[in-house]
Amino acid sequence: MNAMPPLPLLPSRRGLLAALAAAPTLTAQNRYQPVFAGQAYVWSQHFARQNQKMEDHFDQILGSFRKAGYSTLELVGSAFFAPQFAERTAGLLRKHKLKVPVVYNGGEMHTEAGADKTIAATLDLARRVRKATGLLESVSFNPNPLPKGAPKSDEQLATQATALNRLAAELRRENAGLMIHQHAPEMAGNAREWRHILANTDAAAVKICLDTHWILRGGQDVMTLLREATPRLASLHLRNSRNGVWLEEFTDGDIDYRQVAAHLRDARYRGYLVVELAYDKETEITAPLESSLRRSLDYARRIFT
Repeated sequence: MNAMPPLPLLPSRRGLLAALAAAPTLTAQNRYQPVFAGQAYVWSQHFARQNQKMEDHFDQILGSFRKAGYSTLELVGSAFFAPQFAERTAGLLRKHKLKVPVVYNGGEMHTEAGADKTIAATLDLARRVRKATGLLESVSFNPNPLPKGAPKSDEQLATQATALNRLAAELRRENAGLMIHQHAPEMAGNAREWRHILANTDAAAVKICLDTHWILRGGQDVMTLLREATPRLASLHLRNSRNGVWLEEFTDGDIDYRQVAAHLRDARYRGYLVVELAYDKETEITAPLESSLRRSLDYARRIFT
């Protein structure tokens, strides 16, 4: 008769308690938890229509975001954190109890001389933001396109990828990350430039800020590129349209954001969801911008929570 196998050892009380204590931490680290934010670009269009300068209205702009329910913003660095405005912007952020963990910047990266200049300027911006606000997690960066959106050569794309890796490494020394943003030109030729960046930059250091509506305008499928970007996805810029025309608020339209949200939940996404309104010439404006910002955030929370 065969001997019975030994009974499995039961965990000690101390081991069981330790395992139970660790479980919530592991769950929290991996759960779906996006961060909602706003982008102020639309205000530049708003004041341009009135032949006014946006920099004369920073207090109104930042105050409107706070009143609309936002606590986190992404700001265009060259505007809000230009050397002459950085301290004023920082003071207004404190006044309105807002934080800006991400700033947007861009510049030429497809030539060595242009990349040298752009990298230096972006590092100066990052240091200026950190000095003024005490906070900077990442730079959302868009390499400049060629005139009229012409395709970049293979050599130019290679130079650009090398420069982006270099910028990421330099920002890491400043304790900041890098996210790559895109517009329509990068979508041409089956997203040739965007996919080149994805394939030829350091996945650990160069993250992706996906602008969903520029994917649509560039003739590509939003969900296809979203799936490709997911392992490196750190931010989404959110806007919608009807019949191709941008809407005054973020709401139902040409892009099915419920499908986007379902994918992000499955991926346990923890990055930024940035409401970035913008106007076309044909956009119908029916409400004050602050009201549109509030309704946009409410919609984003309903769809993505």
